[in-house]
Amino acid sequence: MDGSGEPQPHTIRLELADEPGQLLAALQPISENGGNLLSIFHERGNVTPRGRIPVEVDVEATPARFEAIVAALREAGVNVVQAGAEHYAEELVVLLVGHLVDTDLSDTLQRIEKHPSTSIDDLSMTAPEGRSDVSSARLRMATRTGETADALSVVEEIAAEKDLHVVEPLTGGAV
Repeated sequence: MDGSGEPQPHTIRLELADEPGQLLAALQPISENGGNLLSIFHERGNVTPRGRIPVEVDVEATPARFEAIVAALREAGVNVVQAGAEHYAEELVVLLVGHLVDTDLSDTLQRIEKHPSTSIDDLSMTAPEGRSDVSSARLRMATRTGETADALSVVEEIAAEKDLHVVEPLTGGAV
């Protein structure tokens, strides 16, 4: 015990690369910081919009240890989608227009997701004239409370670098 309250159950939602050893690497910070593993739901047959595997881990820990676990996971480069009560509370929808395929849409999405408080929840793309012409993508992003402007500035910076146009923000996330 670390004297910071009674142990209680917490849920951590992660997204892991589909590579050997990723689940083990995500479990190490939990063990090293005193978390008692209760369950793991590894959705191997399911993939997030970013092409990652969703994993839900239930742990028992004191509040202080739980905070240390979440911090250690993030320091280890694990994408923590939700930790306990913390979750992405704001939604932002933007359109990207331009040569999305030629400028590497995958790179664009990965760079947006590197922003620590942004998650791409949905992506739909249209290329009416084929992949060599102008296309558009609708991104529905979730951000932590108060960090929507930061997420939008990341998108705008990447779009400017790749000569893409940003139509932003669209109100509401439901379309």
